[in-house]
Amino acid sequence: MMQEFDKLAQSLQPHYSHFNVANRLLFTGHSHQAWPDVAFDGVREYMQIAADQVDTKWATAFEKTEVLRSYLRKYYDDPTGKYCREQNTHVLMISWLSSLDLKNKPKIITTTGEFHSMYRQLRRYREEGYEIVFLPHEDDDQLLASVKEELDDRTAAVMLSRIYFETSEVNTKLPEIAAATKEAGVPLLIDDYHGTNVVPLSIADEGLEHCYILIGGYKYLQWGEANCFLRYPADCSLRPAVTGWFASFDTLDEPRDDQPVSFDDGDQKFATGTYDPVSQFRAAAVANFFQKMGLSPEVLQKQYSSQVSYLRNLFNEQGFSPELITHANTRAIEETGGFLALESPHAREIRARLLEQGVFTDARGDIIRFGPAPYTTSGQCEQAIQKLKEVVREL
Repeated sequence: MMQEFDKLAQSLQPHYSHFNVANRLLFTGHSHQAWPDVAFDGVREYMQIAADQVDTKWATAFEKTEVLRSYLRKYYDDPTGKYCREQNTHVLMISWLSSLDLKNKPKIITTTGEFHSMYRQLRRYREEGYEIVFLPHEDDDQLLASVKEELDDRTAAVMLSRIYFETSEVNTKLPEIAAATKEAGVPLLIDDYHGTNVVPLSIADEGLEHCYILIGGYKYLQWGEANCFLRYPADCSLRPAVTGWFASFDTLDEPRDDQPVSFDDGDQKFATGTYDPVSQFRAAAVANFFQKMGLSPEVLQKQYSSQVSYLRNLFNEQGFSPELITHANTRAIEETGGFLALESPHAREIRARLLEQGVFTDARGDIIRFGPAPYTTSGQCEQAIQKLKEVVREL
């Protein structure tokens, strides 16, 4: 039986012919989505621009990055925010961390539900003697209370996610946490890798203008690798100690002096150095494609919610033994991101067996994740859950 989300999915599938999405069971949408055919046109465009313009290609490359910034400002309802481009969010996070006064304020508050880049780095900081507080993330009300309780004059920053990467659970108390950090004068860094293009967010309406937000293009944006951004306020006074020459690109031709290291007024305060701009050509083509196809924040949210709800229902109908596999996220769909999270002691084995059956998923510890994309149909969802049933039965 056709589902409401099939109409959009079927209209999109012909535009993804290179990835052959219509004939494959691709459920790593939360990790790596297929790229539309225009992405390949973007790569070819870059090759021609590089050949024609040689070292003067950078002006065109910067224009492509501006396309991405405009997309993000529109998505986040954030006309005045700055958006620093880099190859990955870890580079941006390191630059941002280097701007903190950790010598006098050695405490950072985070959660147990953060992605590896943040979790691993902060664990390493703890080994170096910094006070890293890992708060349980499962209960939003308790998390809010704990953050407020931990905030003190030794706190350099709070770092946490809007949507948790393992379970797809939405942090529903983020505006309240942001208000508390603002009152305490503590910077708040939000990892929104699993939020962009899934759960709309108005920075203005939620009172997040003072916040810093990590954004990645590898997943739901379909921009591919090397298209990550750090959103920061226009009046940001932080001065990263880890800094590259692209953070002061406009002043490169000026004579050197003994004045304090300067930063451009533009969007690249946390930047490093030279990069391969082909990724921006690819991503800009995809961003324009999304707008052409009418894939607004509201349309995308409805598509993901409908697909995840359908996957949940399909899973429930199979009557799986909870000892073998069960829901890792039982929150309402309004408090859930773009993928189905299931918990099983055999998660990684199930993932491997599914891949042998042509079903692309992934597993983290004891959680296996099924991530649809806007082009995923109900029939493909049904096939994936049927394959899951067969694999679990074999266990």
